[in-house]
Amino acid sequence: MTSVSTFTYQQIARAIEHLTATYREQPSLSELAEKVNLSEFHFQRLFTEWAGVSPKKFSQYLTLEHAKTRLRNGALLTDAAYDAGLSGTGRLHDLFVNIEGITPGQFKQGGSGLVLTYGIFTSPFGRYLLGTINGKIALLHFVNEDNVIETILPTAWPEASFQHDPITLQPLADQIFSPPAVGLAERTGSKPVLSVLMRGSAFQLKVWEALLKIPEGNLASYDQIANAIGQPTASRAVGTAIGSNPVGYLIPCHRVIKKTGLFGGYRWGAERKQAMLGWEAARTDQ
Repeated sequence: MTSVSTFTYQQIARAIEHLTATYREQPSLSELAEKVNLSEFHFQRLFTEWAGVSPKKFSQYLTLEHAKTRLRNGALLTDAAYDAGLSGTGRLHDLFVNIEGITPGQFKQGGSGLVLTYGIFTSPFGRYLLGTINGKIALLHFVNEDNVIETILPTAWPEASFQHDPITLQPLADQIFSPPAVGLAERTGSKPVLSVLMRGSAFQLKVWEALLKIPEGNLASYDQIANAIGQPTASRAVGTAIGSNPVGYLIPCHRVIKKTGLFGGYRWGAERKQAMLGWEAARTDQ
């Protein structure tokens, strides 16, 4: 079997961009394959390897109707979680992600001498910069060819010193993008908790913690998040906090969309957001 690693994320992104723009016309397999310069057979096989479903099925996850359905389902699920005090059995993603939050004031008191260990790794959604402090994930930033690592690091953690050590981080990186979803009990027993260190205002930390309550494969709107944290008029501020999330994917800001069902923008690119949502939908729609 041809390794899916040969099917680069750039090719995935081009296919998704075309699917998003033309899903009403239901583009043919040959049309999509041509967009990424592959034969129909090769494209179908590699796309299915990557997504777990065919390009045709994947395109269904990108429709407005599907997004609205997921949004309604997500509202019910997140309401249940928040009714349980943000710690109910409806949680899924945060069984594996634990946030340790610190405010700027707390960080200022004890932030000197911190070392951020970092490396560049590959994922189903392209290359990313992973950084840890004291073993906790402090940065997950998707990178493109024009990103300058030396500017990303000090922007995220200006007080820290930096140590490039991808070999040490490789075992942690291997845990982040898990294989296709299976039963909750199986996942709970096989996947360790990932600790994430987040620095932000009390409001930001509250928003980022709220994102963990959106189960994989479901969506929430900015208004729903604002309501869930008890600040229903703060949807714009919620959007700003989500846009400043420094830990991509694990803190799932990609699962927040507009209440109209439109996916909206994403810090690391709209196509990447669509890729994540379709990929997660395919993993949970079994």
